[in-house]
Formats: sequence, C-alpha cells, structure tokens
Amino acid sequence: MIEMVSKGLATLEVSLKHSGSLFMYAGNEGGAYAKNSFGNIYTAVGVFVLGGMFHEAWGSKAGEKQAQFNDFIERNRICISMELVTAVLGDHGQRPREDYTVVTAVTELGNGKPKFYSTPEVIAFCRKWRLPTNHVWLFSTRKSVTSFFAAYDLLCEEGTATSVCRALDEVADISAPGSKDHIKVQGEILEGLVARIVSHESSKHMEEVLKDHPPPPADGAGMDLGPSLREICAANRLDEKQQIKALLQKVGSSFCPDHSDWYESHSRNADRSVLTNFLQAHPADYSTTKLQEMIRLMKEKRFPAAFKCYHNFHKAESMSSDNLFYKMVIHVRSDSGFRRYQKEMRHKPGLWPLYRGFFVDVNLFKANKERAAGIAKSNNDIVGHVNNGSSTSTIDGLANEDANLMIKLKFLTYKLRTFLIRNGLSILFKDGPAAYRAYYLRQMEIWGTSAGKQRELSKMLDEWAVYIRRKCGNRQLSSAIYLSEAEPFLEQYAKRSPENQVLIGSAGNLVKTEDFLAVVEGGMDEEGDLATEREEAAASLSPSVKDTIQKKEGLIVFFPGIPGCAKSAFCKELLNTPGGLGDDRPVQSLMGDLIKGKYWPKIADERRKKPYSIILADKNAPNEEVWKQIENMCHSTRASAVPVIPDSEGTDSNPFALDALAVFMFRVLQRVNHPGNLDKSSPNVGYVMLMFYHLYDGKSRNYFEDELVERFGSLVKIPLLKPDRGPLPASLISVLEEGINLYNLHTKRHGRLESNKGSYVQEWAKWEKKLRDTLSANAEYLNSIQVPFEFAVQQVSEQLRKIAKGDYTIPSTEKRKLGTVVFAAVDLPAAEIQGLLNKLSGMNSNAEAFLEDKPMDNFLRKAHVTLAHKKSHGFSAVAGYGLYLHRQVPVELNALLFTDKMAALQAQLGSIDDEKIVSKNEWPHVTIWTGEGVAPKEANTLPQLLSEGKATVVEINPPLTVSGTVEFY
Repeated sequence: MIEMVSKGLATLEVSLKHSGSLFMYAGNEGGAYAKNSFGNIYTAVGVFVLGGMFHEAWGSKAGEKQAQFNDFIERNRICISMELVTAVLGDHGQRPREDYTVVTAVTELGNGKPKFYSTPEVIAFCRKWRLPTNHVWLFSTRKSVTSFFAAYDLLCEEGTATSVCRALDEVADISAPGSKDHIKVQGEILEGLVARIVSHESSKHMEEVLKDHPPPPADGAGMDLGPSLREICAANRLDEKQQIKALLQKVGSSFCPDHSDWYESHSRNADRSVLTNFLQAHPADYSTTKLQEMIRLMKEKRFPAAFKCYHNFHKAESMSSDNLFYKMVIHVRSDSGFRRYQKEMRHKPGLWPLYRGFFVDVNLFKANKERAAGIAKSNNDIVGHVNNGSSTSTIDGLANEDANLMIKLKFLTYKLRTFLIRNGLSILFKDGPAAYRAYYLRQMEIWGTSAGKQRELSKMLDEWAVYIRRKCGNRQLSSAIYLSEAEPFLEQYAKRSPENQVLIGSAGNLVKTEDFLAVVEGGMDEEGDLATEREEAAASLSPSVKDTIQKKEGLIVFFPGIPGCAKSAFCKELLNTPGGLGDDRPVQSLMGDLIKGKYWPKIADERRKKPYSIILADKNAPNEEVWKQIENMCHSTRASAVPVIPDSEGTDSNPFALDALAVFMFRVLQRVNHPGNLDKSSPNVGYVMLMFYHLYDGKSRNYFEDELVERFGSLVKIPLLKPDRGPLPASLISVLEEGINLYNLHTKRHGRLESNKGSYVQEWAKWEKKLRDTLSANAEYLNSIQVPFEFAVQQVSEQLRKIAKGDYTIPSTEKRKLGTVVFAAVDLPAAEIQGLLNKLSGMNSNAEAFLEDKPMDNFLRKAHVTLAHKKSHGFSAVAGYGLYLHRQVPVELNALLFTDKMAALQAQLGSIDDEKIVSKNEWPHVTIWTGEGVAPKEANTLPQLLSEGKATVVEINPPLTVSGTVEFY
C-alpha cells in the first residue's frame, strides 16, 4: 500500500466509521433496505431519518426535493448506501446524541457492472442534493501515508474522536470535513476508520470537487419539524407495527407514498422454486446474465449464503401469471464467503463483485417471439460492446475505485464497550466470571492488545463482572440497553484516576433510551456484530505473547484434517505415552466412529464430568461450525483447545496439496476392519475422501492456519512429507484431478447424493478402480515420501507438552501488529556509548571524577535520543517519524553535561535520504544516568542548569559519530 503511493500509482483514502447500521435507499419504487432485510423497523427508521435530513437541508422545499430525488435515482437506477446512526435501534459503542445518516456509497446500475462512485463523486452528488457526507482524508505521499499508519499505532488503544480527527488533519494532504461533526452528533467514542487505496488522480479530483461544490446551506435548521424519531417511538413503544406505521405517516407521501414493503410483510415470502426458475430462465439483459453466473457459482461451491425471494408488491398492478415480480435477498452468512468469492474472481475476472447487503429485483415473464428476438439482439450488442476491449475494464474488469484494498481500523475504546462488555454478557451470565475472563483475555490476544492495556482492562472488567452480576442477579442484562448500566459504571471508574480516564476514553452524558427504544422482533441485531468478533483488519497476535494453559483448566486436542491423516494412531500413542503431556491431568481419547449420537455434545458432557482432564477428540473437525462448537465448549467448561493439523504446503484454494491428499487416500486403502467402514473394502473410498477434501475448499493454507491460531491461540503441525521428496508422479496428478472434476460435476447436479446414486454411477465406479490401481502402482513412491511415524509422534508430543506447560510462542499471523506507541526515538548501541564514556574518562579529569563511582554497566543498558513524545508534542508529531521507521541515521555526540543528580550526552542528528532529522526536543540528548528518585526527563533541564552555573560540561573533541535506527516505543 505504501509502495503504491510512493510510486505515484495510488492515494490512500481514509474515512470515519460511524457506529450505526447499514441502510440503503433506492427510491420509493426501488425500496429501502437494511443489511440483509427490508420492510421492518430498521428500514422504517432509516426512511424517517433520511426524510428528516431533507427537511433540515431544504426547509419548505423539502417535499418537492424529496419527490425529485426519488424520481432521479429511480430513473438512473441509483442506490444510496448510508450509515444509519440512531439511539432507537439498540446500543453499539456509544449512544448518539442525535439520530442521523451519513452517505458512504452511491452505486449506479447501468447496462454493465454496477458502478461505484468515487468519493469525490459521492461528495459532489451529496452536496447537489444536500445529503450528509462523511469526513474524508487523502494521503498521496509516502510521508503522509506512513504518518497515518504511525498515528493509528499511537491512537489505536486510546484514540477518541477529538484526538483522531486532530491528528489526521495534521498529517493528511487533504482533509474534507463531513456534514456531521462526530463529536457533536455521536460523541467521543469513535468506532474506527476505513482506509482504502484509490487512484492517484483522486487528490486532484477531490480538490476540484471541494472548490466547485461548497458545503450547502441548511434552510430547515431551527424549523419545527414536529415529533422526533425518539418521541414517535416512545409514543408507540408497545408494538413494532404501530411504530412503523407512525414513522411512515410522519415521513409523508412525497418521500414514501408506497408502504407495501412494510404492510405486506407477512404474505411476501415466495416459493423456493423462484430461485430455480430464475437460474433456468433466459436472461433479458446483461445484468441478469451476470447475476445468474454469480448465484450459480455460489450454489455450486456451497458458499455460506442464502437466497431469499419475496413477492414485490410495488409491482402488484403489473403482475399476472406470465409476469411475476420478486425481491431477492442474497444473504452471505459468513465473512469466509466473501474471501472465497474474491479468490474465484481472480480466476474469473468477468465475475461481478459480491457485496454485503445485496438485493435484486427479479421479473420472470414469458416473452413472445418478437420480444424474445429483441432481447437476444440487445444482449448481443451489449456483449459485443463489452468484448470490444475499451469497455471491458468498466463493465467486466475490476475498476480502480471498485477493486481497492480496504482495511477497517477500530479503536480499543469502542471495542471495550461493544465486544468486551456487550458481547460478553451472555458468557458472563450463563457461564460465570471465569468463563467471561477467559473470553475477554482471548479477545485481547486476538487484537494484539498491549500487555499494559491488558492488565488495566482485566482489572476493570473483573470489577464490572462483579458489579453487574450483583445488580442484575441471574437476569441477564439486555444487550439492546446495556449502556444504561455500563456507561455510569465506566464514568465512575474513569473518575478514579487520569489513567482510568484514558482507558475509558469518554463516559458520562448518557442518553436515556428505555422510553423510546424501538421494538425489534426477536431481539435481532441488524448490524450483526453481536457474535464474537475476530477483527479482519488491524489486529495481530504478538509472537512474544505466551499462551499459558492453566493446570486447573482442561484441554481439548482436536484434529482439523482428513481421513488418513493418522489422528487415531496419534491419539493411541499419546494415550499410552508415559507421563501423558507432562502433568498430572488424566488423558482420555474418544473416537468419533465409536460414539453413538452427536459427537461434540458428547465431548462437552465429558468435559463437564472431568473438567480438569485432557481430551483427545479423535474425529475430523473440518469447518468453522465445528470450531465454533469447540470455542463455546472452552468458554462454558473452562478449557483450552489445541488444533493438530497435518503439515502441507497447501494451495490457494485448499490447505492440503495434492501430494498430501494422495498419501491420505493411500493410507485409507491400507486399512482393514475400520470402525467407520472407511477402508479397502469400502467401494466409494475415493468419493468420501474427495468429500472431506472439499470441506476445506476456498481456504488457502495461510488463511487456514491463521484462522485456527486466532481462534485457539496455538497450532500443532504433524510432520507428513519429507522435504527432499521428488515431485508427485503425473499419473497420480491426473487421477486426482479427474476425480475432483467428477466430484464437481456430481455435486453440481446432485448435491450431497452419494456416488452410487445419480447420473454418474458408472463414471464413479471406473474412477474408483483407476484410483486404486494408480495408488498401488505408485506404492513405493508414496511410502518413500512420508516422514517416519515415530518421528511424527515425537514432534507432536513435544509440541503438545510445551503448550500444556505454557512454554509456547503463539505463531504470528499475516495481520498488522498494533500496540501503544508512546514516543519516537533514535535507538543507539549502548556498547559504543559505554566505550565513549570509558575513553572520555581517561582523557578528562572532571569526567573521570564523575564517572568513577557510577554503576554505568547497570544503568546504561539501552540508549536513545528522543525525537517526540505523544504527551509533550502530540500524536501527529510522533507519527511524523513513521516515514523513517527502522531507518539508520548518524548521530554526533559532542559533549557530556552532568550534575550530581543526572548526566546526558549532547547529540546532533544527521540525515536520512538528504533530509535532516530534527528532534522536537529543544535539546537533543542521550540520558546516560540519573540519581535515585530523578526521572530521566529531568535531563532536559541540563542546558538551563549549565547556563546558571549549576552543571558541568565536558567537550568531546573530536565528536563521536554513531549510527542509530529510528524506532517507536
């Protein structure tokens, strides 16, 4: 990212992340949508707030402008995406002072791929219609980009809206303030920032837009707009339907004349055959072709997604048996679905992107011959235009503004409230304080929270747990209004010390919501972050953190693998190993093939019976659903879990390479009398092995390992193949690829139907025989490339013993490491400084007299020249040195100043890349000694004391030049 900006290829764009819910508006005809739903209280609130924004912006012209706006976006097939920030839909990080929206994206669907407006275009669009915009910063130079990331490193654990916005204003090349001041409308608790790469021309475009489109006036400011959102919800708080009705009536007919999405909600579910009919229908336009392609792929690859279809009552007057209208909601249930789809897009650039919050209007109709011919000609024209070359990048290919690298950077003061307090409520009340402590410590490890902050937060959260359980008893505090209790507690805690105030960020001025909170069916959370969060960006596990498993806790050893990975053999060896895993906890093994009923609930029962035992879970654990069960088991029964996986290079789309798959199949076909009936006598061994193999489809090796480490904090690898092995024979590659292709054909047509049924029975029988023959013919090779079993057992046992003892370093993941940065400095070699002092002592009697009784060997273990300190000079001053991080700089030491209480070397900093490094301190120096009770920062006063005759100076002539590196501390 930094290199792209440095080379003039891109600009970094950063915007505020407001604490709200996704709300999308496509006009009265197009509809209003939340993240994965429509026609409910979320969309009613969104329409009401957006309508209110028009009144605030346009005053008496609001009705006229609302109608024009609806007509404009419907004619141009435009959808507006917004962050809906309100206190009536439940608590997030901080209750907003006002209810508002901020436009985050504008999308236009033409004849080709959806076009996302660039941010300058979004601002121009919003200022034309007087819609609220977000605060945006642009960083177009290497210095500003590195300063931005350095600023986030400084602020990630303590940043609030004021400090973050001020720091970014100082280091950004362009700052475009939003229509709404976050501090005034939401508060100081800032959820985070969204950073993405955009084209290098964005800076110029932004400057032009800001010049040509000044902030619009607010003609309705101060006008009496009638009952507010909170007043309407309070007056109708007993019934969701009544709240929706009251809100829509207040919005008015000019903005929302059709209420069918809300009032027809109970009868709008369509038959499941609609999706099948849609996929089988002839596409009437290019957009439909691409949507069919997308949905087919997701269904074939079994993406974690649902495709829900509803009757579209906006089109009721046009409906007939030959002309049907539906709304389709594409609901991706897991973030892994987006990652897997992005990998598919790399192989198939023509695929349309997949978005969070995806709604499609579907029209199924029967066309006569003339209309069908016209549709076919129109499609051919579009496809020809697309394939012509010039339009490919904008219709099929990924546009620069659309295919950006994007990262979300969240702040600890927000995560404390939302994830550690709110999302921990169910664990605290159901499983108790010990499980809650394990939960929040695990979260902080995942985020890479600094050790100091972990200690501070642990103390505060333990106190919170006692406080809220004592106050609520056994009745769990509702997550929708958790801030009613959490905010007063945090306010009182912050008042105890300045350190606590920094930890909390901001507390007090609580907005009371109990009287106007909207009625939400089933307690649903539209934002979807009530589940335990494992941050996708801006978090990492530090390799220096020790993941200690307490002896008073249990341990679950489980195997995310494939049949043939030797898990049962390992469990047997571990069970019979003298001394177990090096402690006195009993070890037991439960084989999945011998357990009747559901396996993982049985493991949970055993954990409750023997809470301090070590359980070897002898069953394949291939997916996130199983991993989540194990995580929950750890929380509820006070245990840790260790994944044990076969080592393999893997591929971009599977954590196991073909050579590993071949070995697993070979091993399975050597079995006899296997308890699970998967052995040489089984007729469909190959099909079953491919079924297990495809359970990992879409996960690269890096993703697979990182996911397990983030969830469980440890990872044990089973040595599998010799590193000096020869390549996989072509015959093995061919038979495996043939089987994978056959498996894809079979599942595409028959889903999970067994291979001895369906259209490919004969093909499966032929391939199964060919697989056995090929494996047998290559038996010598397959035996020769495997690591000896005894060596593998030894390696696994040693790794597990280290984890059980706590002598284990968490593997680092690929994510960015963050922590609390306090100051920037030039790190100097202490040995060279010590050598200089010894030399100086032999040359100058004053220096010798001063140094002779000083234990410099003990004191001078580290040396540095401070460049800037965040408390003295500000966040942006420290961040400004990010450009030079880890770079070498010459430092000239030319004098020793000392008193009977302290001593320091005067320093003169050199240059990096011909740019002079300047310390923010008035007197750059290296503190080498302070007396008892004297703070090192007092050395800053030495020049003043020298001028007053209270300090001594010894010139160093010629000066000594040492090389140091710029670092953050």
